[in-house]
Amino acid sequence: MKLILGILLPPLGVFLAYGFSTTLLINIGLTILGWVPGIIHAVWAISKQEGQASN
Repeated sequence: MKLILGILLPPLGVFLAYGFSTTLLINIGLTILGWVPGIIHAVWAISKQEGQASN
């Protein structure tokens, strides 16, 4: 679910994964610069967080 939100609304997906953090602020900045960089960062950040949670 977070990954789908990361594609549709990148900052929301990152917020659900990390809460209010520097990762969220970076994602908001990238999304403002362009939707595609925001999506790439969101998918990477959410995948990284889910990988750490499974270990």
